[in-house]
Amino acid sequence: MILHPSEQAPRPSARERLLTAADDLFYAQGLDATGVDAIIEAADVARMTFYKHFRGKDALIVAYLEQRDIRWRRLLAETLTAAGPDPLARIRSVFEALATCHTEPGFRGCSFANATAQLAHREHPARAIVTGHKAALRTELAQLVDQAGFLSAEELVDTLLILYEGASTTQALGTVEDSIAKARTAVDRLLDSWPRTGRAEGVQDTP
Repeated sequence: MILHPSEQAPRPSARERLLTAADDLFYAQGLDATGVDAIIEAADVARMTFYKHFRGKDALIVAYLEQRDIRWRRLLAETLTAAGPDPLARIRSVFEALATCHTEPGFRGCSFANATAQLAHREHPARAIVTGHKAALRTELAQLVDQAGFLSAEELVDTLLILYEGASTTQALGTVEDSIAKARTAVDRLLDSWPRTGRAEGVQDTP
């Protein structure tokens, strides 16, 4: 359906356009290589408008990472819901969500890991967003591992995180072909062989 000119969707706000431009340019070119002028031009706003919404580049970096964190949490929540109640299926679904990210055009690895490598100052406010994002992932995996009744739970969570982060890095670098598929195979083998306690939460007893 072609909308009548009067029915066309309104143009995104200046703040939305700035965030979209930042998301595209920061991820594709890097935080250091992308200046405020390039974002202002891409967003088609005045310099005064930029500073009306953001105090400076650091504040925009924080907002950029916050938006990416929100999108990731939404994707993960949807994938976990689709996996159902079985904690093993839900652990595997974390890697399904990662696979979805890998299929995005212009994939360049984890935006949070990339940002950490470019944030030279430990006091940069964006570091708290990165730390919170990674901590949330660890907490989610720890809860799922606990629900599944695995022994040596912390060690298993560490191993899953290594597979998760390694898949993103090697995919971005191109050093491992089909890295996410290989990581998911490794996860399957790991979960099948890791010792467990009694009946896990969310898993029905076999009659």
